[in-house]
Amino acid sequence: TLRWGVIQDRPLWIIFGKSMVIRLKQELIINNDKTIDGRGANVQIAGGAQLTVQFVHNVIIHGIHIHDIKPGEGGLIRDSEKHSGIRTRSDGDGISIIGSSNIWIDHVSLARCSDGLIDVILGSTAITISNCHLTEHDDVMLLGASDTYTQDEIMQVTVAFNHFGRGLVQRMPRCRYGFVHVVNNDYTHWIMYAVGGSQHPTIISQGNRYIAPHIEAAKEVTKRDYAEPAEWSKWTWKSQGDLFCQWSPPL
Repeated sequence: TLRWGVIQDRPLWIIFGKSMVIRLKQELIINNDKTIDGRGANVQIAGGAQLTVQFVHNVIIHGIHIHDIKPGEGGLIRDSEKHSGIRTRSDGDGISIIGSSNIWIDHVSLARCSDGLIDVILGSTAITISNCHLTEHDDVMLLGASDTYTQDEIMQVTVAFNHFGRGLVQRMPRCRYGFVHVVNNDYTHWIMYAVGGSQHPTIISQGNRYIAPHIEAAKEVTKRDYAEPAEWSKWTWKSQGDLFCQWSPPL
């Protein structure tokens, strides 16, 4: 099973022999050195609990569809060959990355999860989210979950070549602390804003297309939270080679 594969204590490349829909009864906790590769099949993680990448390194998730994720009830869940632990109720993110490094989320479609589509928190770094298609969601992507968790200053995240599509509202991404490179993404839909942040993150936006909605109050691409202009004017938010359409003002 997929759960058996991801908890192994050795490097493992997991592929799928046929198309399938997997409904997780509890969150899927992924061990170190794992690749989940959905190429060649239509693999959907849907209608159940989330994928969790917690305190591990070297994980690739590629070519799967994640949608309609619900909170898991918690309980005794195995996270390695030799360990099971008591887990509290999971949030219902699509993918939750917690205190982890060298993680690549690529060619994954995500929609309609109970919390965020992708959360990256608690000092995670060396994270790449690329070539993904994200739709039909409010709080899309959270990079850093707490204003008080200053350890997120080590966070380095690349958000590249993604399509932020229909039905999205905000947080594409929403950043705290750290360094975020937003490059060559296509933003075709949002209702509130595209890129936001607080706690002086460094955000470099390069080569993106931002198509503003026909909502006058949402024409601005960015949102700076919980700071007066005298403070956020000192933050490093830069735009280079971005295309702003339908009167969306630059960063």
